[in-house]
Amino acid sequence: MKRALFATAAVFAGLAVAALAAPAGVAAETPNATPQHVDDFQLTDHTRLAQHLYYFGYTPAIVVMSRSNGTAYSAAGDAALEKLNAAYKARGVVVWGLDSNLADSRDAVAAVAAKAHLSVPILIDEQQLVGEQLGVQREGEVFVINPKTWTVAYRGPLDARADAALDALLAGHAPQGTRVSVTGGKAIAFPAKAHAADFANISYAKDVAPILQDKCVSCHINGGIGPFAMNSYDIVHGFAPMIRETVRTRRMPPYFADPHIGAFKNDQGLTSEQTKTLIHWIEAGAPRGTGADPLLANASQRAPEWPPELGKPDVVVDLPAFKVPATGLIEYQNPVVANPFTENTWLKAIAMRPGDRRVLHHVISNHVPGPNQPANTIPGGSVGSYTPGSQPQVMADDSGAPVPAGGKLHFQMHYTTMGKETTDVTQVGFYTLKTPPQYIKRSTVISTFALYIPAGEARHQEVAYLTFPADAYLYTLYPHSHYRGYHVELKAVTPDGKDTMLLSLPKYDFNWQRDYDPVTPILVKAGTKLVATWVYDNSEHNPANPDPKRNVTWGEQTPDEMMYFRVNYRWADETVTHLRNDLQSKLYGSMMMGSLDSNLDGFVEKNELKGPLAYLRARFDALDTNHDGKLDAAELSKGMPSPRMARGKGEVPDL
Repeated sequence: MKRALFATAAVFAGLAVAALAAPAGVAAETPNATPQHVDDFQLTDHTRLAQHLYYFGYTPAIVVMSRSNGTAYSAAGDAALEKLNAAYKARGVVVWGLDSNLADSRDAVAAVAAKAHLSVPILIDEQQLVGEQLGVQREGEVFVINPKTWTVAYRGPLDARADAALDALLAGHAPQGTRVSVTGGKAIAFPAKAHAADFANISYAKDVAPILQDKCVSCHINGGIGPFAMNSYDIVHGFAPMIRETVRTRRMPPYFADPHIGAFKNDQGLTSEQTKTLIHWIEAGAPRGTGADPLLANASQRAPEWPPELGKPDVVVDLPAFKVPATGLIEYQNPVVANPFTENTWLKAIAMRPGDRRVLHHVISNHVPGPNQPANTIPGGSVGSYTPGSQPQVMADDSGAPVPAGGKLHFQMHYTTMGKETTDVTQVGFYTLKTPPQYIKRSTVISTFALYIPAGEARHQEVAYLTFPADAYLYTLYPHSHYRGYHVELKAVTPDGKDTMLLSLPKYDFNWQRDYDPVTPILVKAGTKLVATWVYDNSEHNPANPDPKRNVTWGEQTPDEMMYFRVNYRWADETVTHLRNDLQSKLYGSMMMGSLDSNLDGFVEKNELKGPLAYLRARFDALDTNHDGKLDAAELSKGMPSPRMARGKGEVPDL
């Protein structure tokens, strides 16, 4: 399949790029700095989806081409890369653009891609670490990567020689590492390269250790959840290659919100400068340098029992011990304990302390009214939750979570086995307010009980929404799925059709689920749809997938799946003395429509009834009483199950 894409007059008419390939009989200049081994990385593409290099180790070849915005040369290169993708995609080749140009924002790249109708993902290398490692010099450089060895099989222009390298890899051969200079197009500036000799002067004591103390040590401490205590230079130096790899692949620190969308109180991610400092220091050999070791102060420290920012709880509840077997699927446990609060109480924070993090998948809870519950009790709801990697739940300023006096506290415990028997005794710490707050913290869930993920599908998308009937302020955003969750976003769509992205996780990680609390509560105006979009990986290439041959529907156990997004909020005009339960009812009333209306038009069409609700297609005409070919909210309600199902069978109950 020889195309010599860059040689065609149609592609390069009017462009002064005739020197892309060396003329016949003339030796081309060999580009320098091509790595012998391509290290793993993860970058976010122009669609906000994470692309992880080593995930694609099953493919026969990966093609990466450098490019930039605003040049005719790269515009032609983008078009040629699209043709290459069309020619080789069906044969399993992965094709990416790589934009390492510091002047190109992701939004600008996305605008160019949309205008040119590009389908090839363009990876945004905004820290230039991938371009540096590949040795990128200018736009239009093609790297054909052999995933069997993670080496560069070809580097040069996108012409017949790139085709030959691809064809060889597809045939199972290891082509020679051809290196041909690209002399057209503009150079891409890598400012750090000019200072590479200075990386060895990065100070461990003054530059590196403070980053680790700020973003890593809280977990990497004796008795902490990190696999080793980061308490000396020697430890850091020994783990330096692993630190570099986990930072380049965005697995650590375990904070996954897109830094360009929203600002959150609990941001534990590395800044761009912190990332480059760590990587460049490690690539320089992680030198010790001079100065005292700041991490030695942590050598004897142990992880605190309770969050240091909160201190010891006012009330601690011990949940019943549960013996977790070595193997098998464990039914949910539902212990009920006495309510420790004899008076109406408002909580300012809740922290859960797992007895054994290795087996505790999640805890959710709610207040259960007693048979003689006093009429003057405050509303009841959740009394805390836990998921892997979660942080304490802290109520927003001037708000609290209510716990009525009397009744019981119910906890749903989900355990998974680990190959060895263990016993879990989880504790719940309650931090109380001494006086009632002004506002009530409420919660609800965006979900779809028609979830259906086809077997083997690698990037399956599900969409659901809630329509807010009145103004509200959002305090917490919390996405949740199981092992197949790959990517998730939440956006607000106002009645005039304008949308604003509120949270994006380019790559969701089941092992690190956390609340994302906006620095400033987000005002949601009446009529706004909060739209959650989940992408799932049900393919055999997802190493955590329990069964890629299964068509997956909603289920509570981890081999099943969930499409779930909790939001904590308050109604703008609600106070503890002015309850708006009427608004809650209206909000819940939008759940059925929002769980099925994937195109957000306010109606359900027959093709939107899928998965467990596909059976309603047979009743569609009967439900469609006005015979307009779609179901409005009133028509839909006649054929639907209880809206409580849309909230995920109680996982993180509502207030």
